[in-house]
Amino acid sequence: MKFTLNGEVIEYNGDPELPLLTYLREDVGILSAKDGCAPQAACGCCTVQLDDKAVLSCVTKMSRVKGKAVTTTEGLGEYRQEVFANSFVSCGGVQCGFCIPGIVMQSNVLINKNAEPSRADIEKALTPNLCRCTGYKKIVDSVEMAAEAIRKEEEVKLPEGNGRIGSRQPKYHAADLVLGQHHYTDDIRLPGMKEGALKFSEHPRAKVRKIDTSAAEKMDGVIRIFTAQDVPGDRQIGLIKQDWPLMVAEGETTRYVGDVLALVVAETDAIARKAVAEINVDYEVLEPVTDMHEALKPDAPKIHPQGNQLSRSYTSRGDMAAAEANAAYIAQGVFETQMIEHGFMEPECTVAEPLDDGVKVYSSGQGVFDDRNQVAKILGLPIEKVRVILVPNGGGFGGKEDLTTQGHAAMAAYLMQVPVKVRLTRDESIAMHPKRHPIWMDYKVGCDENGKFTFVKVKFVGDTGAYASVGMKVLERSAGHATGAYNVPVTDVEAIAVYTNNLPCGAMRGFGVNQSAFGLESLIDELCEKGGFDRWQFRYDNALQDGDMTATGQVIEGGAGARETLLAVKEEYDTTVYKGIACGIKNTGIGNGMPDESKARVQILAPDKVLVDHGWTEMGQGVNTVAQQVVCNETGIDPNFIEVRVDTVSEQEAGMTTASRATSLVGNALIDACQQLKEDLQTHSLDELVGRSYEGHFCVDWTTKPGAMVEKVYTHYSYSYATQLVTLDDDGRIQKITAAHDAGKIFNPTLFEGQLEGSIHMGLGYAISEELVMVDGRPKTTRLRDCGILRAKEMPEMEIIGVEVPDPYGPYGAKGVGEIGLVPTAGAVANALYQYDGVRRHKLPMRIPRRGLKKRVNGHSSKQ
Repeated sequence: MKFTLNGEVIEYNGDPELPLLTYLREDVGILSAKDGCAPQAACGCCTVQLDDKAVLSCVTKMSRVKGKAVTTTEGLGEYRQEVFANSFVSCGGVQCGFCIPGIVMQSNVLINKNAEPSRADIEKALTPNLCRCTGYKKIVDSVEMAAEAIRKEEEVKLPEGNGRIGSRQPKYHAADLVLGQHHYTDDIRLPGMKEGALKFSEHPRAKVRKIDTSAAEKMDGVIRIFTAQDVPGDRQIGLIKQDWPLMVAEGETTRYVGDVLALVVAETDAIARKAVAEINVDYEVLEPVTDMHEALKPDAPKIHPQGNQLSRSYTSRGDMAAAEANAAYIAQGVFETQMIEHGFMEPECTVAEPLDDGVKVYSSGQGVFDDRNQVAKILGLPIEKVRVILVPNGGGFGGKEDLTTQGHAAMAAYLMQVPVKVRLTRDESIAMHPKRHPIWMDYKVGCDENGKFTFVKVKFVGDTGAYASVGMKVLERSAGHATGAYNVPVTDVEAIAVYTNNLPCGAMRGFGVNQSAFGLESLIDELCEKGGFDRWQFRYDNALQDGDMTATGQVIEGGAGARETLLAVKEEYDTTVYKGIACGIKNTGIGNGMPDESKARVQILAPDKVLVDHGWTEMGQGVNTVAQQVVCNETGIDPNFIEVRVDTVSEQEAGMTTASRATSLVGNALIDACQQLKEDLQTHSLDELVGRSYEGHFCVDWTTKPGAMVEKVYTHYSYSYATQLVTLDDDGRIQKITAAHDAGKIFNPTLFEGQLEGSIHMGLGYAISEELVMVDGRPKTTRLRDCGILRAKEMPEMEIIGVEVPDPYGPYGAKGVGEIGLVPTAGAVANALYQYDGVRRHKLPMRIPRRGLKKRVNGHSSKQ
């Protein structure tokens, strides 16, 4: 059959049932169409144009393209490519970029049919397309700008500036992201590369008696099958506690359905997956432990030898008995939050190849130096024999901190001495990587007759699943933020992380603080109702100020911005009817007595080429743009001259990229690196400095461990603060979210707004729609469509208000933006709904009834 591909007539004699996406990516090397969920048809990342329609190429058979024209971003033509690229970059409509080429093609079809689409038209057209980074608003802005330019046959110019701090410097290398020309790990093609697929456990808890690979080994195209006995080094890995086996061996017991039993390496991905299906495993199936409260009982089966309690954090301050006895008003409640999927658009994938007598790994993880350490451990190699190159990924949000495919790809490449790719399907990704912790919390809070807090007492129990990941730190953060953004004189806080046979839970945006904020902020409203206090005023009166103490006993020395965020929403709070308000506090991801540092290097390679080396992960948030802007700010060097690299070969060591710690650490490290360069530039031109290198370093080594008996408690390096206001319409639907966030210093307003809009999108989904339901230790579904991620047309209006109260230690006063963005959201939504119908929600997600809401009028409820 014949069809046209990007203007070229193609004769196709292959399988008519082959998905168009497979043909594009594997047969002709067109990589702009991304595989985010194939063949689930849920994410839209693979969208292409077929004649005058937008189609999902993962479920479009080749038989359907006969006699038709297929267009990808490569075939849009130079003018439209430039218009779309510049519109998305100018408006900030691109972050990680994985979903954007599909959105561009969807938008191109819309504009061809409707030259002047409304925002509602654009949002409706984008229904098949998910984005996890942006919150969609800047995407809609971008499509509007592109449509106007195309209608008027005009160009779109990128914003011009000096790239310094505070400017809307375009995101680093963003045009390639928009058009799908950035290569994610699954886009990497190496000569002679083989493909790997993983065999997962069929049971959450079962003793593995025998793994029979004989049938699979006989299949044509199968090269080698690896099991636990083939691991040359130590197969026990983990970010903090090494309790997670790379592969489970015969005679051992699985702990969840994401445990790996074997790795098949074959000539193609399809052959590897067929071979995986032929591996037969003999199990002794055991009853899984799935309830975290039951897991803590003495007679519960032990998931790990030391028992099912991973960690316990406890802090107390003051006389709790007296505080409870003397409180004028007390509110108490048990709250529960759910497990949710990160929903990053790029499933996990790793490419590895032999390098001398070691291995080179292309990783999409969140910490290449942590990856290097764990891969070296698996292979039994010194770390200098392992090189890990960061491939800026298609979203992480904490879900790519733990190893998934890196160890397997590295082992196969090292032992076979050929390049190997190992990638996960969306179903495998959902079943394998750690999720957000479900947390049960029993909160009790009290205040005096004047509306000032007297005590907070709370117990958290969190389901950390099969392995530790960073579960102990997540529950530690719940405890450390248990009093929120408020000054509370008496506290009693306990947090327990519990092993179960559910999916592991680890890092996810907010890191245990979203959960605590939901419970605390709900009870604050209850106190206000009991005492007749204004909800805004109560929060303002109790908000942390410089000199006040957090839940951990740390005194805030400077930068307390909670009151400023409350003031920023005051006018709107006073003029709306059905509204919920909540505040948030979040540490910057640095502290708890763990020394944290960053190195950075600036090299002058040519008069117009300056290389910045650092160790932090670019995953859409813009850390490479931050690095570029700091160097521009310090030196005045043209931002177009600056190239950024993240590669362990540079030895610019850094930890895991979480929260906004990368901005704080690399920002200060680069300021340090630029000190001598600034001096040299006063007497030399860049031409004269070619070949010179400038090293920078910043270390935070003064924080203290929670509960440590020290003279001065300094649990965290810095905190950011926020207030969010959720308003409902007369039908009880969420109409608008106003978010005032104290960033200390806003490096780039476009990135700042985009980070917060994306955070609110995630926070709103967490509040009302998202949940990964577990049944007997298995996900009820591994379909991305069933995870509850909100689509463009489901997002309300968002207003972002930037507040700048400088932090004493942050670069230029900067604090965090990455995690604080969704800390208050669920609490604000819960409080808005209560104001509307008088029903206090204690469990997430909160299902919003479509009809029959009882509207509260003057404090009373009436059937509407």
